[in-house]
Amino acid sequence: MLHATIIGTGSYVPSNVMTNEDLTKLVETSDEWIVSRTGIKERRISTGEKTSDLAYEAAYRALQSSGRKATDIDLIICATITPDYFMPSVACMVQGKLGAGRAAAYDLTAACTGFVFALVTAAQFIETGMYTNVLVIGADTNSKILDWKDRSTCVLFGDGAGAVVLSASEEKKGIIAADLTSDGSKHSILVSPAVPLSNPYIQDEIESFNPSIRMQGQEVFKFAVRIVLENIEAVLKKADLKAEDIKYIVPHQANRRIIEHVAKCSGIPLEKFYINLDRYGNTSSGTIGIALVEMLQDNMLQPGDKIIMVGFGGGMTSGAVLLEWN
Repeated sequence: MLHATIIGTGSYVPSNVMTNEDLTKLVETSDEWIVSRTGIKERRISTGEKTSDLAYEAAYRALQSSGRKATDIDLIICATITPDYFMPSVACMVQGKLGAGRAAAYDLTAACTGFVFALVTAAQFIETGMYTNVLVIGADTNSKILDWKDRSTCVLFGDGAGAVVLSASEEKKGIIAADLTSDGSKHSILVSPAVPLSNPYIQDEIESFNPSIRMQGQEVFKFAVRIVLENIEAVLKKADLKAEDIKYIVPHQANRRIIEHVAKCSGIPLEKFYINLDRYGNTSSGTIGIALVEMLQDNMLQPGDKIIMVGFGGGMTSGAVLLEWN
């Protein structure tokens, strides 16, 4: 049986840093208010780079890290909720810029769980033998869909991208177990509106278009804690492992309070949860990939280590992947 293993990683964030102090000039807030409620101290905000630019930079680094050439890539999947266009896809734009001419390419939308959904999707192509090398990207420029007067949302998000190259291996390592879930009955608690319907048959006055993120914070918090616990338990059960077998959990970087609550409820030490949201905020599809790169840079991962990557997002979506690092 073929297994999907990560052979390369890459990330990219804009150079422009927006601190909490900078935000106080735009909206009524304070560093203490933001840090105490979220754990975020600063985030990266694009000054012109689009999602495809962030995605390309992360993808290029992952490709360099993997030792593969662009022409070796069979498939590119980009998870994003902030594409440059409805069409073409970000993945196609990255494919063209990389010169990965033989690769199929498409975008996937699962909000902040997008990177996990894309990983699992890529693994299926590899495990069935259809493809050998798959480039997975999570990229978002959340700053373009924020209401910069709404302090409940604008303080949370940043821009960034993470990417990995997955490759087929006959060794039993790499992705061991996965769990994906969705709850569409809660779709309204976290939304970013799309272009409204407008055609010659619509007689009503069209409302002005506002794509800004709208969130019911308490409902998202409750959903996140419950579902992350369930996803972690699910992949542990599927892999026939216990929490103590896991070296690190790499959670979606949305809010420190959520991560702390998950740690407390699960009985897993907080030290096992990798956290870097203080420097990047919530980069949506980019968070887990960015975290993975930083962990490698800090020599935190060794061959044989078992880790869980887990996320949640609008939809509502959620999911976890348990893998053995190789």
